Order: sequence, then C-alpha cells, then structure tokens
Amino acid sequence: MTSTQSLYDAFKERKLKLDMSRGKPAPEQLDLSNELMAPLDTYLAADGTDTRNYGGGVGLPEARALFAELLAVPAAQVVVDSSASLSLMHDVIVYHLLNGAPDHAPWLEQGQVSFLCPVPGYDRHFSICEKRGIKMINIPMGDDGPDMDLVEKLVAADARIKGMWCVPKYSNPGGAVYADSVVRRLAAMKTAAPDFRLLWDDAYRFHHLGEERIAIPEILDECAKAGHPDRAFVFASTSKVTWAGSGMAALASSPANIAWWTANAGVRSIGPDKVNQLRHVRFLKNADNVAALMERHRQLLKPKFDAVLDQFGKLLGDVEGVSWTVPQGGYFIDLVTPEGQARRTVSLAKEAGITLTPAGAAFPYGRDPLDRHIRIAPSFPSLAEIGVAAEGIALSLRLAIEESQDL
Repeated sequence: MTSTQSLYDAFKERKLKLDMSRGKPAPEQLDLSNELMAPLDTYLAADGTDTRNYGGGVGLPEARALFAELLAVPAAQVVVDSSASLSLMHDVIVYHLLNGAPDHAPWLEQGQVSFLCPVPGYDRHFSICEKRGIKMINIPMGDDGPDMDLVEKLVAADARIKGMWCVPKYSNPGGAVYADSVVRRLAAMKTAAPDFRLLWDDAYRFHHLGEERIAIPEILDECAKAGHPDRAFVFASTSKVTWAGSGMAALASSPANIAWWTANAGVRSIGPDKVNQLRHVRFLKNADNVAALMERHRQLLKPKFDAVLDQFGKLLGDVEGVSWTVPQGGYFIDLVTPEGQARRTVSLAKEAGITLTPAGAAFPYGRDPLDRHIRIAPSFPSLAEIGVAAEGIALSLRLAIEESQDL
C-alpha cells in the first residue's frame, strides 16, 4: 500500500497554487451580475433625487424598501450605507464606545467592555473587538447555535458584557442554524447591562446550498415582543449576491436606534454611493428576483461543496478524531482535526500549494485552545481545482496525524 508520505510528496510535485484563504465568490458568480455595468437611463431616483449629488444619509428610499422586503422589517427601520456590512458593524461598535447607546454613557466611560463570541466564529468580528480593546469571551457553538445556558448566566451576572456576535443562519465557519428557541432566548434574556447589544450578522440569509429555504424567527420582532426593542442591530449586504467588492450594505434596528445611527453617521459622511444603490435596485428589483439570482449561485456552489465532501469522505472517513460539517448554506465547511493537528495541517497544505485560512482564525485572538478547527472555503477555486485541493488538504491532515504518532 502506498504510504501517506509518498502520496503527499507526489501531490507536492504538481506544484499547484490554490488560494482558499477567504470565502470569495468565483469569477463565474460575479459574472451573474454583470448587468450592473449597463448604463443607467437616468440618475434620478424614484423621489427625484439626483443620485450623483450629496445627501441621502440613510439611503435611497427604493434601496431601503428593497432591504425592508428582504429582511422583513419596515423600510423606516432600515439604513442602506457603504458597500460592506462589516464597516457598519465597526461603526455601530465605535459609536457605542465613544458616544454610548441612547440615554446611556459611552462604553469607554464605563470601564472594560466585553463581548460574547460564539466559537468557532468569524475572524473579522473578532478583529474589530481586538483592535478596539474589547475583551472577548468564548461561547461554544452547537448545531443549533450558541450554548444558551452559558450565555444567559454570563450576561445576567456581568454588566461589563455589552454585546454578542451572532451569525444566526449558516454560521461562519460551521454552518450552524440558530434554533427558534435560541433566537427567542437571546431576545428575552435578562442582562446586567441595560445597553447590551446583539450584533446580528445575517450575512448568509439568502445563501442556501440545499433545496430547503430555511427560515428562523426575525430577531427584531422577537426583541420587541420581549420588551427589548433596542437590543439588536441586524446587518446584511449584497456582497455575495452581486459583486463582493461593489455591493450595498444595510443595517436594520428599532426606530430609536435608527435615529441614533443617523445622528452619529451624519458626522462622518455627507451621504453614501447612491448611484451604486440605484443600479442595484434596478438590477435586483425585488425579493423574488434576488431568490432567482441566489438559485443560480447555488447551482455553481453546491457542486464545489459536494466535491470537497466527497474527497473528505474517501480520504478521511476512516480517520479517528476527524470530522467536518455538512452545511445547508453559507460559504464554509469546518474541518475538525484531532487535538493539536490543525496548525500542522495548514502548514503542510501550504507546502503543497494550498493556502488556507490560518488555523485558529475562527477564535478570538487567533487562538484555538485545542488546535482543531480549519475553515474550508470551497467557493473561489474552479470546480476542477476544488476536488484536487480537497485531496491535498486531506493528505496533509493524514500526514500531520501520522507525524504526531511517530513522535
């Protein structure tokens, strides 16, 4: 039988160069929205606004209406600004740090600020906290969301815990979908901090991989029912719907929070890119058209996910301590190694020509306590390349395990 080392060495000889470090849409996905380049017949919005000029800090009315339909909220509770929702998340946190929530002191004046961080999670969420001096507390994730017993215990006891990151559907990187009960407990739980915030990153709301279009309770509705209408900020964008680098982003929240946002954001900008909003609205039109476009994305993405899962099943299915998620949507697979093997696997994959997200990136401060999780991003390589890449990752993991057993 051919040894893992010889198989790995032969794979290295292919001298591949594949980048799977981020969940980037592939060129053929971006091409689905090339109609955005068609000239506009007019730069005037529905209300007569000349989109080439200043103003419109909360976004074009028709852009707000589109996101209102997509997010199931009133248009008056939506702001459309920026091209990426991550910038809106950053600003919401900074405004709380510097200026405070409505009727509350700035977080920076209240002492050390902490956030709950479900893990494994999204590295860029954690980067915002780290750069802004916010202490991060790991919360274990299950298939149905974060450990709510632990969440409720912590937020009820410590007023320094001001917020929690949430990717409620097809979470990055594990693909978890929050159970209805988890959503409702998050909305209703008692918090020691009266200015506690849920940062609800609905990044993959439309990004289904299976036939089922999974839905969960709307967090703004649940917060309002529970008597905490200002608790949640919902974030979404077209970054993986149209063009990742030239989309439009939105936040939705309570009327009080929208007024608060408008007052703060008006200092940093005279208005968003309304021309981009106009061309997006004219291209996307409504929720039905968005769903049709996302089905075309699904047809491109699902075979890539299937190819990775097929290779993992063939090459890792018999390896003790190895598992992986089978997501129903989103952009990632979480490959779980035996304890202490993730970093070595990523290093061996790099030597074999496959660039992965650094092991540990899915945890605050880049530290996976057990060194077990590797985020797999199948979207960017071609279908032909992704199966080869999955083979190389599997061989790297098998070799890492065998090396540790020889010590």
